[in-house]
Amino acid sequence: MIGFEELGVRADLCKAVSELGYDRPMPVQEKVIPALLSGDHDLVGLAQTGTGKTAAFGLPVIQRIDTTHRRAQALILAPTRELCLQISGDLADYAKYTEDIDIIPVYGGSSIESQIRGLRRGVHIIVATPGRLIDLINRGEAALDAVHTVVLDEADEMLNMGFVESIDEILMHLPAERKMLMFSATMPPEVSKIASRYMTSPEEIVIGTRNEGAQNVRHIYYMVSARDRYPALKRICDYVPNIYGIIFCRTRRDTQEIADKLISDGYNADALHGDLSQQQRDIVMKKFRDGVISMLVATDVAARGLDVDDLTHVINYGLPDDTAVYTHRSGRTGRAGKTGVSVSIIHSREKGKVKEIERKIGKTFERAEVPTPAKIIEKQIYNLADRLERVDVDNAEIDKYLPGVMKKLSWLSTEDLLRRWLSMEVNRLISYYKDAPMLDLPDKRPTKAKDGKRDADGDERRKRRSAHSEKDKDRRSAEPGMARIYVSAGKGDGFFAGNIIDAINRGTEGSRVEVGRIDLLDGYSLFDVKKSDAGRVVAALRGADFHGLRLYSEIAEEGKDYAGASTRKKKKRK
Repeated sequence: MIGFEELGVRADLCKAVSELGYDRPMPVQEKVIPALLSGDHDLVGLAQTGTGKTAAFGLPVIQRIDTTHRRAQALILAPTRELCLQISGDLADYAKYTEDIDIIPVYGGSSIESQIRGLRRGVHIIVATPGRLIDLINRGEAALDAVHTVVLDEADEMLNMGFVESIDEILMHLPAERKMLMFSATMPPEVSKIASRYMTSPEEIVIGTRNEGAQNVRHIYYMVSARDRYPALKRICDYVPNIYGIIFCRTRRDTQEIADKLISDGYNADALHGDLSQQQRDIVMKKFRDGVISMLVATDVAARGLDVDDLTHVINYGLPDDTAVYTHRSGRTGRAGKTGVSVSIIHSREKGKVKEIERKIGKTFERAEVPTPAKIIEKQIYNLADRLERVDVDNAEIDKYLPGVMKKLSWLSTEDLLRRWLSMEVNRLISYYKDAPMLDLPDKRPTKAKDGKRDADGDERRKRRSAHSEKDKDRRSAEPGMARIYVSAGKGDGFFAGNIIDAINRGTEGSRVEVGRIDLLDGYSLFDVKKSDAGRVVAALRGADFHGLRLYSEIAEEGKDYAGASTRKKKKRK
């Protein structure tokens, strides 16, 4: 079995990594460490999150430092403050037995004066975010003329965050003769352009396959209507009593709203997004790392640098537009040899995205049914039984109180005691899920049978529709002081009241829009807002995207054939 010594790693570094629990090198380390130690050519490393990338470049970087010269000899660029701190912390651990080596993280959101004092004392390795490093360069405080090794970590994320110009500016201050390493989880064309622009004939080291998902991760999706995403999320969480996961949302607003709902419903959850101060973000991440909260609701950018090996689940509250983003998300579970689950809660319009992601990552998604109340309660009860079996009992303390309790409960049989204990624990779930509906969407809408008759489900839907006439829903006059708004999506498109409110919230700034009566028709919707808000609501909805459907909105007109427009729209789409 190959060890770090056989890769050429120095004894002091081997001792440090051994104490950290590294028994043998991981595949990415076996390939990258010898290449960095033996040659001066550039490298592109393609590897997923959690594969040991930091040690792969960190150990050679430390070993190549000449500690007799107190000048910056290595520069590591990271896209976020969190990743910057994580890398510098890991390097400090690796250099535990390396004498006289100084490593400094420089990043925004912290005192620049203290970072300047650290640089003036003299450092060997700088780990930096691009923005803060440029500030220090412009102040004349960061001298990079002696740097011989440059590492760009999470290069694809740097690209997504718009750091290309910043990287250009930083590299202008570096020696032309330098070794450069770029790490990326995926290799989209834009990252290839970075390599061709900044590197000279780089060697490419691939762990796994380009853009491939993590090997130990199951990929599951649940298909529900847009309005049922949150109830489906709750059921998934209830079905996994010991869940420890990240729930990814598209926007900061979604992130905070979902976290607030979970907290209100009694879950150990919190939000992580860019609207939080740096101190708030640090507190949330510490609580998550320490297990104080078991579910973190986050945006992709905010979760960068959050390095946790024990995640059981990653949950996509809707699929991202970019396959590379999905790969990053799913790669956060199933790490360090463990297994994990990547869950996606999707609408029928996102099925095409599932197929595209499957094709690009070479993995097959499982279509699963949203857990039923009966299955959830059964799972919770067996979890309670398992906890009961494993609980630590302090006999000396408990025995003091046992006689009195046994006397009080002596009239109950063992079976009665179990019934009461289980009821005490799961009555809330039983009450919440009583008469709860199925949430799964069918793959296809019910169609007419060959004999021309509708199926039973179609008859039932027709009966429900008759209870509230389409004519009443299609009214064009608003309540006093309100305006009636038309939007070109309806319940036949999976567009419901929650989607209207969500689209308005996403597209409007300033005070929150109050929405009055909402009427959902098959191909379009009508709803009331205050007259003073009508203009900005129409502007927010017009051109907005609803799972691939481009919306149109206007103030509703009397006599206009919206139903006919809806029919023509569907024919055109077909």
